[in-house]
Amino acid sequence: MFLSLIGCSSPEAKQKEIIQKQGEKDSIALVYDPANADKEIDAFMQKLHKKSAFNGAVLVAKGGKILYQNAFGWADYLLKDSLTIQSKFELASVTKPMTAIGTLKLVEEGKLKLDQTVNDFFPEFPYPGVTIKMLLSHRSGLPNYVYFAEDVWPDKKKAMSNMDAMDLLIQHKPARYGAPDGRFLYNNSNFMVLASIIEKVTGKSFTVYMKEVLFDPAGMKNTAVLSTAVYEKIPTNVIGHDKVWRRSVVQNFLDGPVGDKGIYSTVQDLYLLDLALRDGRILKKETLDSAYVPRSDAKRSLFSYGYGWRTFSPKDAQIVYHTGWWHGFRNLYVRDLTNDVTIVLLSNMANGSLVKLDDLYKILKMPILRQNAYNANGDFIVN
Repeated sequence: MFLSLIGCSSPEAKQKEIIQKQGEKDSIALVYDPANADKEIDAFMQKLHKKSAFNGAVLVAKGGKILYQNAFGWADYLLKDSLTIQSKFELASVTKPMTAIGTLKLVEEGKLKLDQTVNDFFPEFPYPGVTIKMLLSHRSGLPNYVYFAEDVWPDKKKAMSNMDAMDLLIQHKPARYGAPDGRFLYNNSNFMVLASIIEKVTGKSFTVYMKEVLFDPAGMKNTAVLSTAVYEKIPTNVIGHDKVWRRSVVQNFLDGPVGDKGIYSTVQDLYLLDLALRDGRILKKETLDSAYVPRSDAKRSLFSYGYGWRTFSPKDAQIVYHTGWWHGFRNLYVRDLTNDVTIVLLSNMANGSLVKLDDLYKILKMPILRQNAYNANGDFIVN
C-alpha cells in the first residue's frame, strides 16, 4: 500500500494526470456543432469561396468558443479530393511565431540570451554583430538564403538541411542587406538561423525540440516539422496550388530548411496554440508581452513586428498575427488579444482571397486588419 501511494504521488504520475486533464479541456474547447455555426460568418466564407476562390480551412473563435469552422475545396485539385477540418497545411511563415516561441523558451530557461550573437554558436559565421533579438525582429541585415541558394546549391534534386544553408552562407559570404540593427527587413534567413541555433544549443533536431516544448504541451497532436531533407515526399495529402491554373506546386530542395517555414498543422491545432499561450502553459506572461512589443521601423505606426509576430496596434486594441506564403500555400493566423478573437485561415491556393476579409472583421466587431485600410497617421480610410 505504501509503495502504491508513493507511485500515485510521483512526479511522473502527477504529470500524466496533468496531461490527461489538459487533454480533456482541449477536447471540450474543440467541441463544435455545425448546426450552431455563426450564420453571418458562414455566409461570408461561402461568398469568399465562390467569388474570390478561397480554397482551404477556416476556424473562428471568440471568448473561448468556436463560432465557425469549415473546409472548402480540394486538397489536391488533380485528384478532386476534398479538404477536411483535419487537413494538415504547410504553414509557411506562420511557422515563424512558433520558432520564436521555441527560442524564447530557451531564454526563459537560461540556455540562451537575447544579446548573444550567431558567432557564439557558429564561430565562422561571416556576419558579426547579429544577435538573437535581431533575428527575432528581422533587424539582422542578413542576406536571404532562399534567393542566394538558387544560384549556388549544386544538386537541385537533393534537399538542403539547415546546416547546409548555414554552410552556404559561411562558404560564399553573400553581401548582407544592411548593418546589424540598422532597420527592419523581413527575411527568411533570420528564422532559419534561429532554428539552427536551437539545434546547436539543445543537441536535438528542431523537429524533436518543437514537439517536446510546444506541440505536446499545447495539445497540438496534428502538428509537426516536416522537411524534404528528411522525407523524399512530405507526408501530407494537402498540395499547394498555383493561383492561375491551379497546377500543383512541386516541393523542392528549398523545402528542406525549417524554422522560417516547414511546420505543418491544422486550424484546430492553431486554435489550441492560442489557448495554450493565453493560459501561460508555454511561456511566462512577461516573456509573451516582450514578444508582442513593436520593434520595427515600419512607416505606418499601427503595423510593426515583435519577436516572431507581426503586430497591429489600433486604438484600444492589441492584435498579433502572421501571414504565410510558400509554394502554393497562403495562410493567415490572427490573435486579437484585447477582444479574445482567434482567426485561422489556411489555404493551399496562392490567390488573393485572404486580403478580402474586411467584412469578416466587421462581423467580429474587431479592427480591420489590412495595412492599406489606414493612412500614414493611422486613420482608417473608408473605401
